Amino acid sequence: MLQTDMQRRLVAEFIGTFWLVFGGCGAAIFSAAFPQLGIGFVGVAFAFGLTVLSMAYAVGHISGGHFNPAVTLGLWSAGRCANKHVLPYVIVQVVAAIVAAAALYLIASGKPGWVPGGFAANGYGALSPGKFGMASCFFAEFLLTFFFLMIIIGTTSKGAASGFAGIPIGLALTLIHLISIPITNTSVNPARSTGPALFAGGAYTAQLWLFWLAPILGALAAGALARVLWEPMTITETVIIEESRVA
Repeated sequence: MLQTDMQRRLVAEFIGTFWLVFGGCGAAIFSAAFPQLGIGFVGVAFAFGLTVLSMAYAVGHISGGHFNPAVTLGLWSAGRCANKHVLPYVIVQVVAAIVAAAALYLIASGKPGWVPGGFAANGYGALSPGKFGMASCFFAEFLLTFFFLMIIIGTTSKGAASGFAGIPIGLALTLIHLISIPITNTSVNPARSTGPALFAGGAYTAQLWLFWLAPILGALAAGALARVLWEPMTITETVIIEESRVA
């Protein structure tokens, strides 16, 4: 039995982040280019959006439904995440992403002759799906994470429709992937980038710094703007989905 609020929160963040990486990257690894029936970029984009949408409703009311170090730091910057939650959340998100990547590797390696290749990792330059340069990839990750956080903060602010934030957030992540899969293979999430990069290895690991720095800077910028754009909140936490209670 989980005895403390923090334990419940961390388990929720682990489950949510695992599902995001396993579902989104799994769709890219197994289904995107499957002969004749591949789901392509559109399918992968929806896979990532659906992972966030489904887990926002499943465990978002427990931990806030971050599943992403950039989201945690962006919400902290906006005054929506308590200081004590930041480091534990980030650590468990990264661990969950690595475990999810390991699970994907275990399944994928069961196919005869399979080689990891890019393993759904993110990259710039020669490792970018569309061969976009470092500066273009950095700006794309910064800008898309900025807008992702603006959508998260806006849809969970006072006056927004209560209990429905998971829908626009999941759709926003889908749109982000539709835009940027050809650019960076889409990160906007340092944990999501870390897990696959460790298994893709080599140059992918060497480029991992960009997929930490750009999303975090974009998220922090959004959080700073949110402090002046939306009404200040006395409760230092954003909860994606409010828990229903019977009166």
